[in-house]
Amino acid sequence: MRIDAHQHFWTLGQFPHSWITEDLQPLRRNFGPSDLQPLLAQHGLEGSILVQTFSSLEETRWFLTLAMQHSFILGVVGWVDLEDPEVGDTIDALQEHPRFVGIRHVAHDEPDVNWLTRPEVLRGLGELEIRRVPFDLLLKPPHLAAALRVAERFPGLPLVVDHMAKPRIAARGWDDWADGISALARCPNVSCKLSGMITEADWKQWRPEHLRPYVDHVVEKFSPRRLLFGTDWPVCLLAGGYSRVVEALETSLPALTLGERAGIWGDNAARFYGVR
Repeated sequence: MRIDAHQHFWTLGQFPHSWITEDLQPLRRNFGPSDLQPLLAQHGLEGSILVQTFSSLEETRWFLTLAMQHSFILGVVGWVDLEDPEVGDTIDALQEHPRFVGIRHVAHDEPDVNWLTRPEVLRGLGELEIRRVPFDLLLKPPHLAAALRVAERFPGLPLVVDHMAKPRIAARGWDDWADGISALARCPNVSCKLSGMITEADWKQWRPEHLRPYVDHVVEKFSPRRLLFGTDWPVCLLAGGYSRVVEALETSLPALTLGERAGIWGDNAARFYGVR
C-alpha cells in the first residue's frame, strides 16, 4: 500500500486552534476530506492516517466519524488525557471503533521538557502499552532524552517519532538532534516519520539537498523498515504544496531496494498502525 502516514483536518472555530496565528495565513481556512482526496489520487496514495491537532476527545470522535464517511482515512491517531487516572477506560472505549489506531499528545508544547516522564504520564503510557496502542511522539531535540527513557521503560509500546523530532534544518542544527535521535533509534519499538521536514527548513529558500543529510541519518539509524512517509498536510503549505513534499522525499532518499521503498511509502505505516 501507499499511505500518507501523517495528515490533518480542521474547521476553524470548531476547536480553539490558537497555534494557527495571523502570520500563518496559508493555514487560516478549513481543510477537510474533499481537499485531500484528489491529492492522494494524484500521487497514487491509497489512503492516509489522520492525526490529532488539538487536545480534545471531541476532536478525536469527530475524526473517527469522518473516517467512517471516507474510506481513504485508514486510521485516526487521536488524543486522550494521559494523566487521567481513568484513562484506561477511555482507551478501551476508543478501541471499539474500527478506525482508531493510536494516540498523540503535543509533548513539545508542554512547559516541562520532561513531561513525558512525569509519573502520571508514565502511568497513562503504561495503559497504552498494555493494550498495544501506538503512541506518536511529537518532539523537538530537547525532548529526545525523555522520549528515550519512555522507549526503554515500555519496550512493548509501539512508538513513532513525528517529523523526525523537528531538527533545526534552516539553521543547519545537528549534534543535539543527531545524537538524541540515534540513541532513540536503538530501541526496536521506535519508528520514525519522514514528515514535517520542509517546515523546519527555510520556508522560502529550501531545496531537497537541504533535507538529504537528515534523511540519510535516520535511514542509517532506523533502517528503512522503521521509517514512514508522511506529508504533514496541510501544515506543509507554509513551505510548499503536497507535490513538493512528495517530490522532496523521492529526491532525498538514498538508493534502496524496491521492498525498502515500498515499506517507507506505505507498507511500514500499514504494519505499524495495523491498517489495510
